[in-house]
Amino acid sequence: MTTDLERLSADFLPAVEAEMRAVLRADGTAGADPFYGMIHYHMGWADEALRPAGGNSGKRIRPILCLLACAAAGGDWRQALPAAAAVEIVHNFSLVHDDIEDQSPTRRGRATLWTLQGEAQAINTGDAMFALAHLALSRLAERDVAAGIVVRALRRFDETCVALTRGQYTDMHFETREQVTVDEYVAMITGKTAVLLAHSAELGALVAGADAARVAHFADFGLNLGLAFQAQDDLLGIWGDEQLIGKSVSTDIATRKKTLPVLYGLERSEPLRALYAGGAADDAADFVAQVVPLLDTTGARAYTAERVAAYSDKALVHLAAAQPQEPAAAALYQLTDMLLRRDF
Repeated sequence: MTTDLERLSADFLPAVEAEMRAVLRADGTAGADPFYGMIHYHMGWADEALRPAGGNSGKRIRPILCLLACAAAGGDWRQALPAAAAVEIVHNFSLVHDDIEDQSPTRRGRATLWTLQGEAQAINTGDAMFALAHLALSRLAERDVAAGIVVRALRRFDETCVALTRGQYTDMHFETREQVTVDEYVAMITGKTAVLLAHSAELGALVAGADAARVAHFADFGLNLGLAFQAQDDLLGIWGDEQLIGKSVSTDIATRKKTLPVLYGLERSEPLRALYAGGAADDAADFVAQVVPLLDTTGARAYTAERVAAYSDKALVHLAAAQPQEPAAAALYQLTDMLLRRDF
């Protein structure tokens, strides 16, 4: 049986893709221009030689959330397509820069842009995508969205971009610090992950013409959805099923990544703090084998699961308060369930 989320996504995704391709000139208008070709490569639309090709373009969760919020707030989702394109393009801008900052060699099963084109060109490509995301959002005026709403959307978009980049700054700053508190971590993931999901839902409700209270509830729904999603990701990064996740669940520990359960454990276990303070481990597997039992003794797994549940419950409270209209309402609940009940 086809769900409302599947049915609506079948309409949304091709429309969002077409909108983004128009903004990023992947509709044939750029020709063989390598400047746009690098953008197309990162988006999954071109191969390593920058020739048009199919690839893994990501889940498109943010644009789907934007369009669902618009429909659920009583608007025409087609009017929100420029906003949906904008949030996905700015998300991908952040990934281009994140890959350079983290020195990540792969993304979505392919070489990252900077490994192919060099850091300087990848930085420039990210800069271009940031600007193009704003141009995408300005296309709201072409969809007969009221000028006041367009101005409000552009302002909130910029404020969100500042929060997003501040979150990335904080994440990098944490790498140089021995001690980070759980509260500091939550503030970081709020900026790095949750604010863009919040803004995706907020933009959809804004375009629909919802009143300020409903817009705020849609935004708070997205914010708590993002926090729950990241906490769930942290949980799976240590105790998930490797076959379902598709990567070693020990990676977060072996690389000493400061995730929610690790920070919770470090605050409560002197032996764990001693292990993490001991410098690089000679045997990563042995390090992981020592860390996981110590985390278990602190209750880090149960704590993280409780945080996932608390953020999920709060997200659903705000979604209900936003009084979403069907069938988009059902799709939003299904999207929430899909993201937060996952084991991968």
